[in-house]
Amino acid sequence: MSQPDRTARSQYQSKVSEDFPEVLPFGEDRFVKSFSMRYGENPGYPAAFYRETGASGPNMASIEVLQEGTKGLSYINVGDMDLGQRLARKLAAVFVGRQVCVLIKHEMPSGVALGDDPVETFEKAWKCDPLSNFGSVDVFSFRVTEPLARLLVESPRNVEVVYAPDFAPEALEVLASRKVLRVVKMGAALDAPSVDNGLEVKRVAGGLLVQKRFDSKIVSPGSVDVVSARKPDEEEVRAAIFNWTVACFTRSNAVVIGRSDKTHGIGSGQRSRIDSAGDAIRLSRRGYGPEGCVLASDAFMPFPDVVELAAQHGITAVIYPLGSIKDQEVIERADQLGLAMIVTRRPGEIDSERCFLHR
Repeated sequence: MSQPDRTARSQYQSKVSEDFPEVLPFGEDRFVKSFSMRYGENPGYPAAFYRETGASGPNMASIEVLQEGTKGLSYINVGDMDLGQRLARKLAAVFVGRQVCVLIKHEMPSGVALGDDPVETFEKAWKCDPLSNFGSVDVFSFRVTEPLARLLVESPRNVEVVYAPDFAPEALEVLASRKVLRVVKMGAALDAPSVDNGLEVKRVAGGLLVQKRFDSKIVSPGSVDVVSARKPDEEEVRAAIFNWTVACFTRSNAVVIGRSDKTHGIGSGQRSRIDSAGDAIRLSRRGYGPEGCVLASDAFMPFPDVVELAAQHGITAVIYPLGSIKDQEVIERADQLGLAMIVTRRPGEIDSERCFLHR
């Protein structure tokens, strides 16, 4: 390895010292330093994780690191684990009895699936987008078994963190064979109450933005309404609820396409909704493709372009909020194209739910 290569790699492996306070007060709550990290989002900048003293249940306050790997948990790893656990917890509550696998990259879902067997569920999630899932943080609602562990340590996957409520002893032996892998156990099963102060905080220069945490109310077929001439079938409604739930944990503008048991394509963080839709369709071609999918949009459609694009690629239904001045034009165009249009409100209600996320 050349000298420049050695220098470049060392900056990612070198730990930056920090002298942050041991306790950070926030209103009536206290956050106690749990551990230091190699660095923050970028090398050379110190970082640490603080645990909320009153927090309990399946959240970051109760994690148990079983295997640190050669680098330890990073700032980004913990953010990924948090998002993946929240999404897995929500899906497990909505789709009771199904196993959940959530793969996260850079605090965005890159593959999400429901299943009935550990290996099947993971493989289904991985095949959503194998390229994006390279180097992912993999979150499970279920016990990691030895056969699953053997897939997770395959070097071409380059899995960063395995995060689950439990691990078979044989699985831990297999996971230990991959020295760089971090293995983390949840402090409680996902169906246990997760307790913290319920606030989301974002730092801005000179202040803090604080808001109450969002929790989608779209949890069953009775949570949604239909505004199109064509009514969705039961499978499309299940797919709509599944993909809407994933969209709730995807950076806005978010468009998620998929079936009732897995995502096919995820478009996120674009300035234009049509660009997010195009990304979701394009990325789906790495795996399952867009045909026969339901499309979830985290906000209203300002133009008919998204439904036109969806119809061109074999998507059959859309779930989204109303609220655009062109709502009727969008619905009429969907009727012309034969799409079912599902909206995020209960029948008889006026206001739709939207699910913006900016983290």
